[in-house]
Amino acid sequence: MQTIRIEKNDAGQRADKFLSKYLSKAPKSFIYKMMRKKNITLNKKKMTGSEHLTEGDLIQMFLSDETIEKFSESKSQGPAVRDQKALAGKLQVLYEDEDVLFVNKPCGLLSQKASPGDISLVEYLTAYLLEKGEITPEELRRFRPSICNRLDRNTSGIVTAGKSLRGLQVLSGMLKDRSVRKYYRTIVYGQMKEPVRACGFLTKDEQHNKVSISSKPSEGSVPIETEYVPIQTGAKHTLLEVHLITGRTHQIRAHLASLGYPIIGDYKYGNRRENDRLKKEFGLTHQLLHAYRMEFPEETAELKKLSGLIVRAELPKQFEMIQKVYI
Repeated sequence: MQTIRIEKNDAGQRADKFLSKYLSKAPKSFIYKMMRKKNITLNKKKMTGSEHLTEGDLIQMFLSDETIEKFSESKSQGPAVRDQKALAGKLQVLYEDEDVLFVNKPCGLLSQKASPGDISLVEYLTAYLLEKGEITPEELRRFRPSICNRLDRNTSGIVTAGKSLRGLQVLSGMLKDRSVRKYYRTIVYGQMKEPVRACGFLTKDEQHNKVSISSKPSEGSVPIETEYVPIQTGAKHTLLEVHLITGRTHQIRAHLASLGYPIIGDYKYGNRRENDRLKKEFGLTHQLLHAYRMEFPEETAELKKLSGLIVRAELPKQFEMIQKVYI
């Protein structure tokens, strides 16, 4: 028999969803059968699974240890102890409270795993919270802190994460409804002298992981909107601040290229000859795009500490070096 006390990060969800995470390898039919037979109970009473859990509730599973182990996801215990400190120490934290965490993701690091063997920002986040003692391996079986927005592997800058279930849900909702304003810094080829607010339609080619931009809608296209403000203009390049109004795959990169201002270092949408020269001169092998600033609305009711918050992520050294030479 095993007793589980419902903690803050477990509260608010349906009981059957909680059990499906805790016994992640068990068929749903098995879980419902155990509830019907009172082999799994809530506060010592028969449960249906539709109950919404509250902090302090007790779930009792009258199952053998072998059965619980068989249906549990053993991989969810977090990184190996020998790797935990090393991963935790590499996380550059920009802001943190009891519900959310914002970090400055370096270029080259995946936001989330693309394959089982990858080490992504999620693993760094998990190691950081385990090292601080804010979450335990046991709690990871029931709730896993996760990121709320993603950046391409070779785009650096601000990534947000939920440390608590409340933080994860509320912050994800704010990003989805676009109440959070997101700004990027980039250097493009060409002189942009006036601000541009550009609209269009984006179509994704899944097979080649590439998008195209058009002025009119077509089958499978989605509307996009981006605002570009020149900060400094050099002889052949412009430092831009980009306000990402809609957030689509490769939106900034493809939209700028379609306007005639490709991001330097971007081999997928940019100027290959220019990129080859920058690669030789500065070792630049990726698009020079950085998620620089986030601005949160006033009166953020559910996460009050975020009300009016402005978070900035310092530019990578390579970005600053190229900026000094060309702008």
